Amino acid sequence: MSTYARHSFLRGSRFTNSSYKKFFQNRYLCRSIIETKASPTSTILISSTLSPQSVPHLHFSNIAQTLGDERHINDINNNRNRDHKNLGENNKDKDTSNAANINGENNPSPKRRISEAPISEVLKKKHTLRWVEPVIPEDSVIKDAIHVCIEGCLSGMMVIDSTSERGKVVGMTTSRDLLRIINSGFKEDKTAEQVLNQKVGDFMTPISQVIYARPEETIGMCRSIMAKLGVKCLPILSDGRVEGLITTRDLSDFGLDAKDRGGKKHYLESVSERMGLGSNTSMAEPPTYLKAHMVNKQAPLFTNVGVAELPHPFKTKESCAMNRRDYGPGELGADDDLSEDAHFVANVNLPNENGKVSRDVIYAGVADGVGSWREYGVDPREFSHTLMQECENVIHEAGKCAMSTAKGNGNLCRMITPAEIMAQAYERTKNNNIIGSCTACISLFDGLHHQLHFSNLGDSGIIVLRHIDSDVAGALKRDRTTPRTERSSDLRVAFVSQQQLRSFNHPFQLGWTGKKIEDEDSSFKCASESCMTSIHIRRGDIILLATDGLFDNVEFEDISRIALEWEQKHGFISGNDIVAREKRWERGESMTNESSKAIHELAESLCNYAREQSLDQVTDSPFAILAKENDIMWSGGMPDDCTVVAMHIVGESSKKA
Repeated sequence: MSTYARHSFLRGSRFTNSSYKKFFQNRYLCRSIIETKASPTSTILISSTLSPQSVPHLHFSNIAQTLGDERHINDINNNRNRDHKNLGENNKDKDTSNAANINGENNPSPKRRISEAPISEVLKKKHTLRWVEPVIPEDSVIKDAIHVCIEGCLSGMMVIDSTSERGKVVGMTTSRDLLRIINSGFKEDKTAEQVLNQKVGDFMTPISQVIYARPEETIGMCRSIMAKLGVKCLPILSDGRVEGLITTRDLSDFGLDAKDRGGKKHYLESVSERMGLGSNTSMAEPPTYLKAHMVNKQAPLFTNVGVAELPHPFKTKESCAMNRRDYGPGELGADDDLSEDAHFVANVNLPNENGKVSRDVIYAGVADGVGSWREYGVDPREFSHTLMQECENVIHEAGKCAMSTAKGNGNLCRMITPAEIMAQAYERTKNNNIIGSCTACISLFDGLHHQLHFSNLGDSGIIVLRHIDSDVAGALKRDRTTPRTERSSDLRVAFVSQQQLRSFNHPFQLGWTGKKIEDEDSSFKCASESCMTSIHIRRGDIILLATDGLFDNVEFEDISRIALEWEQKHGFISGNDIVAREKRWERGESMTNESSKAIHELAESLCNYAREQSLDQVTDSPFAILAKENDIMWSGGMPDDCTVVAMHIVGESSKKA
């Protein structure tokens, strides 16, 4: 992570009022233009064809005096007063009409879109119909939480500290969380009583990770947030208090009258013709474009892994320069030992579900050391490298334990999760008193269940590339910008992991200063606060686990392009023919060995391209574009360490092939 990415905010504009800029852009209105100095810091352009409302902040009396036309002063002011009066009456009528429409008093079709209504109105309507306080004490058990959810018709609850006077919020839990807890408990062979008597506080989402909305935000914005983050419940926060919880059902119900959900007319229109399935109803066949994957659904998947890394281009053993001029004319940095990034890849042999047959499980991780520790005399590499080494140690120790347990009683010993690995490795690093901090992303590929599990803290991350035929898959992942006839690829970004940032270019981190930090606003977080997700993986997918040196400099479209070129070069796909690739799989031609030899080339290509883009001072990188959106003046690329772990999902192990 670069130490010089945080530049001062340079705000301002050449126009002192946005209305003047919009006015200047409306050139077709400018029949006669008069230039007048309104102040030493602004130049005002005025058209005689515009009404006073077009430039609302101009002082027309001063302008007319400059022109020396006293009669013009009165005409303009009279017109302005009349127009303002008419405008006010129109707005008053419009507001009254909208209010009546929302309340269902007049026209049943409101002029204002439902998506534009503030979320506070949804909350008010919900509480008016039924008030249930969505809270549960931290020391309650899962059984109590299920009872509260069902009795209160709740999708989520705020977890409170029962010892405080008015219930201080300490976290949140949802009905989906409760199902996950129960499922996890049964997987661990716990009894029903053991599962239901677990404390809610042990499994809740901590308050630092709760996503919330504000009362003034619109329904459309909240829908977008919920869809992007995959949540179905948002607490509404106002002045440090949770006013209530909004669910996807609340958003759907808003705008519907009681008569829209009950009565004879509603039943005849919405229910009568849709109720009841015939006795001969059966499930449809899978879509054509999924049949090839369904055939291999029970077959395990395997992965070939390649790794590439490059240090910061201007880094030496003594220091890290800010630019080429400070670095000098020498060769760019190429010594991997200088990189503050670290990584590991571990292939662990674990017992299968029958406890006898072993299977390979692939763990991988990347960490990005925070370079600013160098200013305090601390080597930024030490923390990230130690953390990754401890992750690998934890994994191998867990693997040996699992095998010995399976041999002893024949039961399956579950795989250690990425979050558990991160937590244990973090504790070991702190116990060794390693000063520093880093971001981290740890993944687990379970080929037996076609799942990728990962835990991410900070701005490293994972993306999954997949061939998705837009001709048959509809608009789900369709390229909407390029005409279909001009597309050269259906390789899409199927998944992007969620990053965690305190602010722009300030990610949350795992860190240690030599003593525990109690500040809630600290940039240091623990493993339990990382983003933990599982996604389904298909044969042919390409998984990229990388630090921000890749994502800050290379657009997703370019990553897809480079990956497709790699596939085509080595014959994994011909042109863009997905059908031909699937027929090759059916013939048993997996090309696993070719993938195993070539996957390193993909990782190297991405690393080299990231460095090339980071040195480009003309074309804005993703980092530069986002910087400008946050009022930071930055152009070109973002020189940084870069590490890429590339995985190619195949249908046969390279050992057997």
